[in-house]
Amino acid sequence: MPVNAARRTSVSINSVALTLALGTLILAAPAHAAGGPRDGTGASSDQQGGKDDTGIYAAASVQYSGAVTKNGNAGNVASADVNWTPPPCWYAPYKGAKDFKKEMSANLKRAMNGPGMAGTAGSALSEVERHYESDFGWTDTPGYKDYNVDKDGKGMFWASVENPNEPDYLKRTACSDLPFWVDNGEPPPPQHEEAITPKMLSALAYQHMELPGTKVTLAPEAIAKVNLPTWAWLDEAVFDEVQATATVNAPGFNIEATTTATPKSLTLNPGTTDATTIPTDGGCPIVDGKIGEPYAKGKAKETPPCGIVYRRSSGGETFPLKASLTWEISWTGTGQAEPVGMPNGTIEATQNITVEEIQSVNR
Repeated sequence: MPVNAARRTSVSINSVALTLALGTLILAAPAHAAGGPRDGTGASSDQQGGKDDTGIYAAASVQYSGAVTKNGNAGNVASADVNWTPPPCWYAPYKGAKDFKKEMSANLKRAMNGPGMAGTAGSALSEVERHYESDFGWTDTPGYKDYNVDKDGKGMFWASVENPNEPDYLKRTACSDLPFWVDNGEPPPPQHEEAITPKMLSALAYQHMELPGTKVTLAPEAIAKVNLPTWAWLDEAVFDEVQATATVNAPGFNIEATTTATPKSLTLNPGTTDATTIPTDGGCPIVDGKIGEPYAKGKAKETPPCGIVYRRSSGGETFPLKASLTWEISWTGTGQAEPVGMPNGTIEATQNITVEEIQSVNR
């Protein structure tokens, strides 16, 4: 088949081939890898990218450290920007040329010998095989003669990675390009826009960040009184700066990003419209490194810098007081020494408050 005709054929069966190549031909995770190339869970510090004892490059998974969840799940920080989301998928270093050839060629052979591989499906697999065995390119990308084995050790094939914390299946599987080659020290080809970057790592660190809880101290502690101010404040330990780091390591490739959270303000929602917040907008800013002021004896009738005045009792039940702590978020990382702003983050806690009428005695 002439080259131009072959290229037209490759374009027409593109979607079929990609489904087969990244479905039927999912690359198996090598030994000691922290998840396979389509598994974005973090690894502990001893699961670095590199070679295992069989000589196969380990998959370059994202590794998390600092104030992050220990199980790979998303943390407790919600972005104040509803339109901001971490990457649902990305491309990252996977294997060197010889190891990639060994695995990919075996997978292709097994798939082409399987049932239902006649016609278009078989042609699609043949085009993928030719993409890696000759100079023939897949659509507008270059081909790899003999899987680039003459460049083994001088770069790696990159493969797609799914973010396991992305609930939308279509978004999670949107990185559907065939594995592609990147030379050591060089950026990924520009057409692969989802190739992992420090900025993307900062978003993943944000997603996995675990901040201190937001339990507000109240006075009176147990039962608030109608028309008397309830003082509210946060323990000073909450105001420590918190950092989370995400890293990708592989031979010839190493990037990282650290996301930093700094507490900014506390917002109170009394849980009833029959209440007045102090300040009136419910937002208690940080003043001299603290939010609110601890209650002291003799201040019962004073106005606190942060608090609530309930105007009616809870009638033997409770009001759900919601406290939202806003954190300023920024990141630094590889090639980015100065902090870059990110959407503020919030964590919310609910406390059930009993409110009673003040009892008086008539003589």
